[in-house]
Amino acid sequence: MKTSVGRWFNSGSPWVWLNAGAVAISVILVLGLLLLIAFRGLGHFWPGSIIVAEYQVPGQTPRIIAGEIVESEEVQAARLKAAGLPIEENEGAVLRSLLKVGNRDVYGSDFAWVVDRWLFKRKYPEDIMALERREWGNFYGYLQGIKEDGVVVATGAEAWNELQTRLTRALDIHKAIYAIEKYDIGSVNARLERLRLQQRSLELNSQLTPEKLMDIEVQRRAYQAEYKAMEERLAQLYTAFNRDSFVATTVEGRETEQSFSKIVRAYQPNAMSVWQKIGFYFSKLKEFVTEDPREANTEGGVFPAIFGTVMMVILMSIIVTPFGVVAAVYLREYASQGWLTRAIRIAVNNLAGVPSIVYGVFGLGFFIYFAGGQIDQLFFPEALPAPTFGTPGLLWASITLALLTLPVVIVATEEGLSRIPRSVREGSLALGATKAETLWRVILPMASPAMMTGLILAVARAAGEVAPLMLVGVVKLAPSLPLDANYPFLHLDQKFMHLGFHIYDVGFQSPNVEAARPLVYATALLLVVVIAVLNLSAVAIRNHLREKYKSLEA
Repeated sequence: MKTSVGRWFNSGSPWVWLNAGAVAISVILVLGLLLLIAFRGLGHFWPGSIIVAEYQVPGQTPRIIAGEIVESEEVQAARLKAAGLPIEENEGAVLRSLLKVGNRDVYGSDFAWVVDRWLFKRKYPEDIMALERREWGNFYGYLQGIKEDGVVVATGAEAWNELQTRLTRALDIHKAIYAIEKYDIGSVNARLERLRLQQRSLELNSQLTPEKLMDIEVQRRAYQAEYKAMEERLAQLYTAFNRDSFVATTVEGRETEQSFSKIVRAYQPNAMSVWQKIGFYFSKLKEFVTEDPREANTEGGVFPAIFGTVMMVILMSIIVTPFGVVAAVYLREYASQGWLTRAIRIAVNNLAGVPSIVYGVFGLGFFIYFAGGQIDQLFFPEALPAPTFGTPGLLWASITLALLTLPVVIVATEEGLSRIPRSVREGSLALGATKAETLWRVILPMASPAMMTGLILAVARAAGEVAPLMLVGVVKLAPSLPLDANYPFLHLDQKFMHLGFHIYDVGFQSPNVEAARPLVYATALLLVVVIAVLNLSAVAIRNHLREKYKSLEA
């Protein structure tokens, strides 16, 4: 028996099974984590039913409450007793639910914990409505009537259809206002700013002649006239935008009148069919991916953060790849393999383990304060004292992360170069090629899959970094994208949003924790998807290169 067991151990089978088990457990844990994130994040967009019930706490006056049940949990009675609820400590576990009651402007809070056994007369009325607002969160209540310029135009059964019609009108007007304020007025402001800087530059260089000043003033007046026309158009739109309002009551009977300009979406979840809920769900998903955030980033979408993350990773890849490849080529192909080269390799490997916040501090001190300040002095003196590149921005964030991931690219590329047989180099030289031609036409193409491997590892690390970005360019809310239609189109000096920082901000800095929690999961899942798409794109390119140069390796 011992002999057979000994042979089994000596054959290496236990270690094979041990490794296979470790891999299987790791895969299960990763998939489980992704499923948890997906469930907690994507489930947030499903329109939950609104419950209306009488909440009777022993010894207190009963009250009517309404809202969506977000989650339920069992807690020990002693914990509720300590919170001041009339519960005996020896009762054991008590079921309680987190209710999204909305109406923050009325109640002061969007959420409330309720003990399930104190909920009586539960019902799900079909006529109760949920309104998603631009501020103050959701509103839950009953529609009473529609007003136009303060005059009631619809009540009763007709009010709901009239609300949908006028809400569609209000949303169309809001799109027009948004386009003028963000794009048209932004374009005019950018041109006016360029004129100001042009005039200031001419003044500094003593080149501002009366003729040039007259030309600048003519252009400025034209832009100001265009701006004034837009302001008049905006005034008309805002008048139309605020024309309609509606009257609604909460479940407790409090009456409120609100403008349609404050509403994003209106629906009656208890009266919706399954197909209507599915359509609503995908419209919310689309909003999450394509729209700007609102309500301190706890509502709306995260498109600016997606755009900023992808843009930063692309710029970082463009910067880090040539520098990493050149460094690896020098170390492997040209440098003498002595103690100095070995010391450089050790230093490169050690740099890969430096905490990312250290790179952020270095980027802030060297790139922004020193290099950026010098660039402003040399190339943008007309903008001073306002900094152009002497402030955190997209360029410095990309360079900082390129520096952070440079060791990864160097190591991966050098390993790829070391796997190329010496006979390939000698054969190329024997056929009359120079060393440079051999490197450019033979060695680098064969090492390109290894370069892509280094880039994949660099992207995987850089896309999820947050700590250095907090010092070198990322912000909670960016007023515009770093790429737009205004000259110079790509604004490398501009601050940007990032999915990783968005998760940190929403999860730890939000004043409304319960409302922000589902968006933390949803944004985390989206960040994983973005990184996976970037990596899979790089993997596809690497596999293509590997197939293309397979014959050379053979």
